[in-house]
Amino acid sequence: MNYSADKQPRWLQIARVLKPRGNKGEVAAELLSDFSARFSALSHIYLAKESGTPYRVAVERFWMDQNHPGQGVFHFEGSHTISDAEKFRGLDVFLPIEERVALPAGQYFVTDLIGCTVLELATGESKLASPACDAEIAPRVIGTVRDVFFPGESVAGTPLLQVLTPSGELLIPLAEDICKRIDVGSRRIDVILPEGLQGVNAPD
Repeated sequence: MNYSADKQPRWLQIARVLKPRGNKGEVAAELLSDFSARFSALSHIYLAKESGTPYRVAVERFWMDQNHPGQGVFHFEGSHTISDAEKFRGLDVFLPIEERVALPAGQYFVTDLIGCTVLELATGESKLASPACDAEIAPRVIGTVRDVFFPGESVAGTPLLQVLTPSGELLIPLAEDICKRIDVGSRRIDVILPEGLQGVNAPD
């Protein structure tokens, strides 16, 4: 899922129009959301060409395509023929990011994690005599989240944060015992790395 971080409001891409479907103005769309079933309740969406400004379009109806997993059908207001539907081919479908689904506590959107700064929390007590000189136990910046990788279908595993560090890419499991605190509002993830990863992050 995509969004523009430098425009207000920010946009969340939820689908991409593929082609006309049927002869009544509907279009088939590739769905890019884990919550596509809610689209049937949408009264409007926003369409845009690549890098273009989204514009509002009313939705008369939406339904999931039972014959093509991962696809749905939109019928936009004013689209009644194949020629009408053809005008939507290739357009991206957006919602303002403020209208996205509210997730349960402990779950996060990938777009919220990307760009977060990852900091390694110190473990153990400081060896410094003065409490004021606590740089030794201060969190250390590891890098910035570039992407999130998920295991394939029917494959057990933990998602991985792809973190860009000064020394290259580092993959950190998105697990509670490693990612101790995730604050998407502050764009920060605090981690305690397993011993096998601490060597990778050790300073020269």
